[in-house]
Amino acid sequence: MKGQGMRPATESELAEVIREARGRLTIRGGGTRAILPEAGAVLETMGLTGVELYEPGALTLVVRAGTPLAQVEATLAAEGQRLPFEVPDFRAVLGRAGDSTLGGVVAANASGPRRVQAGACRDSLIGVRFVTGEGTVVKNGGRVMKNVTGYDLVKLMAGSWGQLGVLSEVSFKLLPIPETGATLVLRGLSDGQAVAALSAALGSPYEVSGAAHLPGQGTFLRIEGFANSVAYRAEQLRKHLAPHGTVEVEEGTARWAAIRDAAPLAGRAGDVWRLSVKPSDAPGLVARMGAEAHFLDWGGGLIWALMAPGTDLRARLGAFAGHATRMKGEGAVPALHPQTGALAELEAGLRRRFDPRGLFSDALVAA
Repeated sequence: MKGQGMRPATESELAEVIREARGRLTIRGGGTRAILPEAGAVLETMGLTGVELYEPGALTLVVRAGTPLAQVEATLAAEGQRLPFEVPDFRAVLGRAGDSTLGGVVAANASGPRRVQAGACRDSLIGVRFVTGEGTVVKNGGRVMKNVTGYDLVKLMAGSWGQLGVLSEVSFKLLPIPETGATLVLRGLSDGQAVAALSAALGSPYEVSGAAHLPGQGTFLRIEGFANSVAYRAEQLRKHLAPHGTVEVEEGTARWAAIRDAAPLAGRAGDVWRLSVKPSDAPGLVARMGAEAHFLDWGGGLIWALMAPGTDLRARLGAFAGHATRMKGEGAVPALHPQTGALAELEAGLRRRFDPRGLFSDALVAA
C-alpha cells in the first residue's frame, strides 16, 4: 500500500476535498479489495468511522463508510445478528493487507455464498449517502426500503467501484445469526454433474444457503436455521439428491469460510479471474478457459479461475452471457468487464451526471 493520502474526518470535509480536487482521485478504504494500481491523489475514507444508528429490534444498521467491517461484525454478533450477504475476505487470494471497510464492501458489492438465498450486498443495502464529483452530498434511500427519486442510487452505488462518487454513509437491513447448520457433500462429480445437483437442490423447498463445487474435493450444499429444522431439511434434501449420487451430511458449516474467501486459489502463482454467468453455461465455459485451477459457487453462477499470468480470459472465451472480472493479474488486461452498446451509453451518461470532471472515471476503490 502506498503512503497515507487525504483523510477527511467528516462528510463536509470530504465534500470540500472533492470540490477542491484538480485531478484524478483514487479512493481508498482499507485497501483489501484493490483490483487496479492506484493512480492520482489518494483520498482515504477511514476517517469516516462510527456507527450512526443500530436498532437490533428493527434489524437496521446505519454506519459511516470508513468503519472497519470487523468492528461492525463484532457489534452485530453481540446481538446475535449479521449482515445477510456473508461478506468475503479476499486478502489472502489477492495478496492484500489492511482492514476492510463497509464503504469498500458496498463499492465492490462484495457478496459470499449466501447470495443464493439472501441476495447480494445491494439487496441488503437500504440507504446511502455519498459525495459526487462536484462535491455535492447526495442521500438516497433510508431506514426503510423505499426510493422516490429518478435513480435508485442505492443499487447503483453497490458495485460502482467509486466511479460515481465517494460513499460517506451506508444503511443495511440485518438478519439473525442462524442457530446451527449442516453441509451436504457429494463426491466425484464433474462440473456438469455438479451444476445439475446444485440446481436440483436450489430448486427444492429446503432453503439452501450455499451451493458450491470444488473439483477433486466435492460438491457442497449448506442448510442453516434452527436445529430441528436443519436436521429435517438436511435429511429431506439428502433424499432429494439421491439420483445425483451418494450424499454425506456433515454437522456444521466450517468449510464455507474457505469457499467464501476463494481460499482454494490463495497463495498460488497466476492471474485470478471471477466470472458471473448462467449456471447452465458454467461447465462449457470452464472447459474452454484452460484454467490451472477453478471452482464454482452460487450454484454454478460464479466461476473462480486461476489462469496463466497475462491471460486475456475474455478474448479466449469470446462473447458469453455474463461478465468476467480480473481480480489479480499481470499485463494491461482491464480488470472490469467492458460494457458495450446501450449499457456502455448508460454507464457513460451516469458518469457524466455524477462525475462531470472525471475525478473518478479511471479510479477504482481500493476497498
